[in-house]
Amino acid sequence: MRRYWRLLRIFTGATLSAQLEYRANFVGAVLASLGEVGVALLGLAVVFGQPEVSTVGGWSFREALLVTGFFMLTEGVISVLIQPNMSKIAEAVRTGTMDFTLLKPIDAQFGVSTRNLNLLRLPDLLIGLGLLVYAASGLNVTPGGVLGAAALYLSATVIVYCIWLALPTTAFCFVKTQNASELFSGLFGAGRFPVTAFPVPVRAFLTFVVPIAFITTVPAQAMTGGLSLGLALASPLVAAAAFALTRLFWKKAVASYTSASS
Repeated sequence: MRRYWRLLRIFTGATLSAQLEYRANFVGAVLASLGEVGVALLGLAVVFGQPEVSTVGGWSFREALLVTGFFMLTEGVISVLIQPNMSKIAEAVRTGTMDFTLLKPIDAQFGVSTRNLNLLRLPDLLIGLGLLVYAASGLNVTPGGVLGAAALYLSATVIVYCIWLALPTTAFCFVKTQNASELFSGLFGAGRFPVTAFPVPVRAFLTFVVPIAFITTVPAQAMTGGLSLGLALASPLVAAAAFALTRLFWKKAVASYTSASS
């Protein structure tokens, strides 16, 4: 474990040094983050701006804003930690540079998951946290609710990571899989709204097929005290099952890898 922590520090330092060479890009990243949150807030404003609408799917404006906050926080996690690494897997398989990762004396999954960071998108994380604090300040949120939401959000990040790893891992079989990640990004956009705001068939799809509900809605429900025991227990179970299956899928995919030169 000490060696892996040391590698994380080296990877972070190298990424920071490289990205500080292009400081003007930080302005563009901030504008992109503001655009993301602007789109999310505009959707809420359109829905709750109607005089006859006070709740949507049983959620008040502040409660729905919690969901948007978790959505932006997850966008930050994806942009900073996950997407910069996962986007390189398919290319490495196609060109054969995956050989160098597999030959290193560290776990290959750890290597492909932590080598790159996009620190320019840190504003996404800050905006998400800011929205959560603002939304919670107008609600009756207890310390227990905050702790429960934090624990369930850890499960949510595991689920997000597993989905993002599983999609490019299919490149070991199909080589070109760029559109798969774009498809999930499009579906994940629904996570900026409470899942109960959608019709029942869509709600079931976003809960049991693509578990977006566990990523944004469930932590928000935990914070407001409206989460059922079943969903509270299901979230870590889904995360554990997703990690186990994704780990198995990764190992089988790596075992079938024959390099681009073979």
